[in-house]
Amino acid sequence: MADGAAPHMTEITRLAPFTPGPETAREFRNAMGRFPTGVTVVTVQGPNGPMGITANSFASVSIDPPLLLWCPAKKSSRFDAFAGADRFAIHILGQGQMEVARGFAQRADAFEGLELDPCPHDVPLLADCLARFECKTVQTHDAGDHMIVVGEVLEAGYRDGEALVFSEGMFGRFVGH
Repeated sequence: MADGAAPHMTEITRLAPFTPGPETAREFRNAMGRFPTGVTVVTVQGPNGPMGITANSFASVSIDPPLLLWCPAKKSSRFDAFAGADRFAIHILGQGQMEVARGFAQRADAFEGLELDPCPHDVPLLADCLARFECKTVQTHDAGDHMIVVGEVLEAGYRDGEALVFSEGMFGRFVGH
């Protein structure tokens, strides 16, 4: 780079004017995919036993009180169980847990081979994760084709390690400078 010169940038694919619909849904997903996220598995006690689902729509909401949110898709066959759960747990996955993420993305009962910790509220708790939040649902909000579930954190824990990251349809890792 020359003195003070900005790095070369490729032109941005424009979505304006943005008119939501089937023809722009893929482009919207492509644009959102440029934002790397962590990978979580949300678990609940479903009507027929423990259930899990992989989610990257997860965020901290408040420190005091400790609140977080996640957003299940309404078109998911698991939506009713997760949206209606009084209690749930969110597990942040670490490097080496890509198959766990893939398993729960495909099936609600992908618990085989995974160690569970005991929970007095019958919420399935994955023993091996980077961080875990046990929550009670305090609010839900309709949000288009998803629902926003706000949970109050009742217990939390974490361990050292590298997070599993998802970006542009691929799993990866964060590389610091």
